[in-house]
Amino acid sequence: MRLFTGLLLLVLFIVAEARRGKRLGQDKLRGRSKSNSVKRFAGSCKEYIENGDKFLDCQDCHLTAVLLDWPEDIDHLLLAQNRLKVLQDNTFSHFRNLVSLDLQLNEISLIMEGAFSGLSKLTTLLLQHNRLQVVSEAMFIPMPRLRYLRLHDNPWTCNCQLDSLVHFLQVPSNRYMGNFAKCAEPTRFWGQQLKTLDPKLLCMPPMQSQVHLPRLHSDTALLCHIRDFPKPLLDCRSRGLNAVPPDIPENTVKMDLAFNNITQLRPKEFVTIKDLKLLNLSCNSLERIDTAAFSGLLHLRELDLSNNSLHYFNYGVLEDLYYLRTLSLGGNPWICDYNIHYLIYWLKHHPAVEHTGLVCSEPAEFHGWPVESYVKTYNAECPKDKQVDLHGGTGPTVTTSQELNAETVENPDLLPSPLRKKGPNKFEIYRLS
Repeated sequence: MRLFTGLLLLVLFIVAEARRGKRLGQDKLRGRSKSNSVKRFAGSCKEYIENGDKFLDCQDCHLTAVLLDWPEDIDHLLLAQNRLKVLQDNTFSHFRNLVSLDLQLNEISLIMEGAFSGLSKLTTLLLQHNRLQVVSEAMFIPMPRLRYLRLHDNPWTCNCQLDSLVHFLQVPSNRYMGNFAKCAEPTRFWGQQLKTLDPKLLCMPPMQSQVHLPRLHSDTALLCHIRDFPKPLLDCRSRGLNAVPPDIPENTVKMDLAFNNITQLRPKEFVTIKDLKLLNLSCNSLERIDTAAFSGLLHLRELDLSNNSLHYFNYGVLEDLYYLRTLSLGGNPWICDYNIHYLIYWLKHHPAVEHTGLVCSEPAEFHGWPVESYVKTYNAECPKDKQVDLHGGTGPTVTTSQELNAETVENPDLLPSPLRKKGPNKFEIYRLS
């Protein structure tokens, strides 16, 4: 009996150890899966790894300060769309591995000279869409590897205090820094790019006879929302534009011009933005697109022209769009006459392009027809082969090429006079010895 009891206890012990080992294995697996997933920190920040680089994404988290519990070994810190106002000294000094820092779309109005201390590896700093008026060149000293700096859409006060920044941006090696940043004050410098401003004028008192010019409303940086990260986007929706804005950043990948009053696209409107992949021109008043309007857009993949006043395309308008894949055409009063044939011809020879909304508006007899159906009807009215009736009788009118050959041989009068045979062909035979 004792032996039986001992064996039973041994079996129960082995089963319990097996179950315990299984639970430990499951816990290890769960722990491993968690280490590969996105980690979350205070303020709803997310940490993840992409292409071997560690990112901390704190975008749109309503942050007013940089928190202390964030990991220090990150390579990219995304702080766009928050409520940061002042960057104190050593704000980022513990992030010594940082390669890029995104601070755009905040409320930053003051940056202390030592705010970026410790960032010796930083190459990209995004400060656009803030409230900066003045910064000093000394701010950039802790970042010897800085190559890409964005400062546009800030109300820069172009006076003597900005002298060192202007000099810094105009150094030839800093060609990728501060592009499109412009003066907001004083009026005599309004709209001038810091890159092209004469630094000598900043510390000179204004002339009393200075004419105060009214501010123009075609300035891209002030009218449109320019976002550089993660992909360059120019958002000009509902800005009352009557033309494509000038000075479009060359690295723009997506451009939204919907809900404006643009009536015409002129030649080479987009020739400087060769990397553009998406162009939205919907809900404008487009009546005419000139040939070469899309010149240079070799990489454009999506084009939205819906809800405009287009009747047809001029010949050659689409010829530069080699890689187009989506074409939106709905909501336009397409006129189904001979002018519409170019568009159908182009679509036929570019079958990879998905298009929508191509419906006849005029004339009344074709109203509501798909334009493709109208073109087929138009082509059906033209006979494919010219019908020939050699006898002038009432028999069948379709004559094959073989029948036509036979008839011409039997009736030599049907041949043109130079080809009529004057007699039987004569042949001479030569024997080769």
